[in-house]
Amino acid sequence: MAYQGDIQWFPGHMTKTRRLIEADLKLVDAVAEIVDCRIPESSRNPMINEIVSGKPRVMLLNKCDYADEKITEEWRKHYEAEGIRTIVCDCRSGKGINRFLPVLKNELSELLERRRAKGMIGKALRVMVVGIPNVGKSSFINRMANSKKTKVEDRPGVTRGKQWVSIDKEVELLDMPGILWPKFDDKQAALKLAFTGAIKDDVTDVEELAYELGQILAENYAERIKERYRLETLDGNILELIAKKRGMVQSGGIPDTERAAAALLDEYRSGKIGRISLERPA
Repeated sequence: MAYQGDIQWFPGHMTKTRRLIEADLKLVDAVAEIVDCRIPESSRNPMINEIVSGKPRVMLLNKCDYADEKITEEWRKHYEAEGIRTIVCDCRSGKGINRFLPVLKNELSELLERRRAKGMIGKALRVMVVGIPNVGKSSFINRMANSKKTKVEDRPGVTRGKQWVSIDKEVELLDMPGILWPKFDDKQAALKLAFTGAIKDDVTDVEELAYELGQILAENYAERIKERYRLETLDGNILELIAKKRGMVQSGGIPDTERAAAALLDEYRSGKIGRISLERPA
């Protein structure tokens, strides 16, 4: 059972957002790019490298508490080898966030030195924060500002428009709305984004989506799936197995695979199944 849906996303604000980013790059000294470290490549906008080319950049591999630690370390080394300073973090819990300012200032050490030489003491460093919806931009900014300046929800696209947030006298963050492809050409990348909730469930077939996720988890994290759902075997339709074990049955004893699908997606996204990564460096 292969996923048959054609996941597309055509919000009109995406094109506008690209123009905003290109225009506002003139206002900032560096870029903080946030990705979901369970799916680092799939959760990167393919235009980001092109758009922010030439600006110092720090990448945050966010949601590390939900990802496989060994694979996350592989990704950190991969991006560092590409010349991108990388921080492994979890913006919800605050893990790793304290490294951001020291790394940023190190990346901008030449700029800071030039400002000192010109007597420009006290001018704040300005950093643009970019990333697709639901990767944790608002959580990151709130952690850095130790406040609730931006609206944070576990739904794609709740941050509307750009806003400046002062971290201290030395740093200001420019929060940009999430940007994503206007259409997904890579179906596997689209599926991974849907698995993590970066794409709204109401534009997908949730049952087919959960079935595909179940197949991937059964292949790569079989013991965790068995343990979570108390399954002795993974032979058969994973959603039917979960439904039967959880007592999710319709009249006539038919497994309620729709409820099982919702449970599987929710428990994967919330980390209840365990620390799981869905892609690794080639």
